Amino acid sequence: MGSEPADIKSIFVEALEMAADERPAFLDRVCGNDESLRRQVEEFLRLHEDAGGFLESPPLIDRPPLPNLPEEKLGTTIDKYKLLEKIGEGGMAVVYMAEQADPIRRKVALKIIKLGMDTKQVIARFEVERQAGATETGRPYFVMELVTGVSITEYCNKNKPSTQERLELFLQVCNAVQHAHQNGVIHRDIKPSNILVTVQDGQATPKVIDFGVAKAVQPLTEQTLHTHQSQLVGTPAYMSPEQASGHTKELDTRSDVYSLGVVLYRVLTGRFPYDVKGPVLQTLQNIQEAEPLRPSRIVHHLDSDVEAIVLRALAKELHHRYQSGAELQRDIEHWLIGLPILARSGSSIYLLRKVIAKHRHTGMVAGRQ
Repeated sequence: MGSEPADIKSIFVEALEMAADERPAFLDRVCGNDESLRRQVEEFLRLHEDAGGFLESPPLIDRPPLPNLPEEKLGTTIDKYKLLEKIGEGGMAVVYMAEQADPIRRKVALKIIKLGMDTKQVIARFEVERQAGATETGRPYFVMELVTGVSITEYCNKNKPSTQERLELFLQVCNAVQHAHQNGVIHRDIKPSNILVTVQDGQATPKVIDFGVAKAVQPLTEQTLHTHQSQLVGTPAYMSPEQASGHTKELDTRSDVYSLGVVLYRVLTGRFPYDVKGPVLQTLQNIQEAEPLRPSRIVHHLDSDVEAIVLRALAKELHHRYQSGAELQRDIEHWLIGLPILARSGSSIYLLRKVIAKHRHTGMVAGRQ
């Protein structure tokens, strides 16, 4: 087989459909003695695996472009959507602001999967997003609500809200994720850039976006029945230990709880709970093995109950972690009103102190009346 670009692309796409242990024999057969062709295909496969399905984060390493990958031009109309502006790009998809003309005129976000990434597994991940179609070149696209705003960490950095205000904001995030869980969907890529905060009439409201790598808790259709074992999906710095290990069969709602814990850690401290600046493999190892730095070492005035909530969400063992977004949400609610939290429920002295403090607060309020 020759080494024309079209051959590289077709071999690459076909190899993606196979299990990793089946690929060497396949490449032996289709590449023959063409070592250059095989090296290029193997490089594309390696880069694809390293990208791991990160939809909105930058490519982890320089990626040589796949041959013949035309990008949609601004002003192009796809079905009833006119492309106005390119607003994001990741390893698998390009996102545009587009204008819908019919049946109503509105602006939407239109995500187009890149050529070479449109495998059955990738398409299945997007299956939960509605209003899907295909471009003239056959690339799948997905239409989503266009959300304006800034990431939750950017909002906190700019506005410097109090700890209570940060937790009140984060409470809404927990509620949104829990709603998704109740509807049978695990997000699997919770991170600040997927939590946008808008401000209207002085009220900050977060919105969780991009369920592009979401997985149905229970299969929704035949197209969402499975994800390949050990397939890395998500953004490394926010992955749960079970995600980082590649044990996808262990992924459930508690994986999202861990990612929420990482985001909450950043919302409260401005930092990550462990080092994520090195190579990806080192980051994944840190997630699985390194103990998070106690938040109070960074923010010295941080309430001990708040620290306990964060560390409970970041527990590496599944049975030690909050078992649902609802549990995390409930502990935050309890802290906000001065009730005991689940994260410290094992201490009888702690419970007694909380009851006394609550009683004292209630008495002081009554005394003012």
